[in-house]
Amino acid sequence: MDVPIRDESIRLGQFLKLANLVESGAEAKPVIADGLVRVNGEVETRRGRQLVVGDVVELAGQAARVSDEDVPDNLPW
Repeated sequence: MDVPIRDESIRLGQFLKLANLVESGAEAKPVIADGLVRVNGEVETRRGRQLVVGDVVELAGQAARVSDEDVPDNLPW
């Protein structure tokens, strides 16, 4: 699934919450520290890791890709 961001980058902990991969920032910290999160296929343990458009984050069998907010979503509204 694509998750648009407003700025040029976003921190990993923030992105996990934005993408609904975790309930809160407090939940993001231990899953990242325990090595359960992958960024572009590699384990990432830094909550402050800067993600940019095109990065793919995986957690518990779910994946979300950082996308540009300007990309059309093809919705009728």
